[in-house]
Amino acid sequence: MNSSAIIMMIIALVVIWGGLLFALIRLPKED
Repeated sequence: MNSSAIIMMIIALVVIWGGLLFALIRLPKED
């Protein structure tokens, strides 16, 4: 497999999960 493709996939997963965790942490405080 191409190493650059794996790196891009890992970065994408980190961005997605980071956004989800950030949203979950932010929303209860505003509620």
